[in-house]
Amino acid sequence: MDGFSYTNIFDTKGIEYLIVIGFLILVIPFWRALNKPVKVKEAISERFGILNAAVLKIPEGLFFSKNHVWSHLERSGKVSLGLDDMLMHITGRVELKNFRNPGERIRKGDLIAEITQDGKQLKIASPISGEIRDVNEYVSSEPGVLNEDPYGSGWLYKIKPDKWTEETADCAIAADAKTWSENELLKFKDFVAHSLEKHYPQTSAVILQEGGELIDHPLTGMPEEVWKDFQDSFLKV
Repeated sequence: MDGFSYTNIFDTKGIEYLIVIGFLILVIPFWRALNKPVKVKEAISERFGILNAAVLKIPEGLFFSKNHVWSHLERSGKVSLGLDDMLMHITGRVELKNFRNPGERIRKGDLIAEITQDGKQLKIASPISGEIRDVNEYVSSEPGVLNEDPYGSGWLYKIKPDKWTEETADCAIAADAKTWSENELLKFKDFVAHSLEKHYPQTSAVILQEGGELIDHPLTGMPEEVWKDFQDSFLKV
């Protein structure tokens, strides 16, 4: 088409956008120097939503794997699997793809789903081995339930496990799960700063500040390179 030209936004305004996003992800605590720090902090939380350990749902009795998939052994002997609340708070609204089918056998580490957002994706691996008995088709048609009810209506699979005790030995449960979640958020805060600095060093002056707070759904709007780094750093079994 005459007169048409393509511009990569990350070569122009994209860097400015990343700086703004980075500022919002790690809200720099200028309120400490202000006269009314509490009111300023409350206003920021109200406007953007702050992501910290206090907002996370961590039910008792669930096993949390290191790749943010929860599992629960039911009285029937089947194991329910789903995505944990922290992962949903980090990504925001996503869609599910590449679901497995009932009757398929899977091993620990096998791909069981992909979550996507605006062309970016994360691969979800199974924390256990076994046979898939049930698949929750509802989450494909209503993916918002993953955020709204991740431990209830948002379950993904029911699996007949092969090595339940052995393969959940490194999972976190109860108080350990809460401690693990707090550490994961601290790790994620550092991760965002370093991933952006690696791919977009122009943002480092703003991102690499200490004492900031995470906003809710921090991966939303972040470039694909950061999603890929997140996959490697947080979603390996």
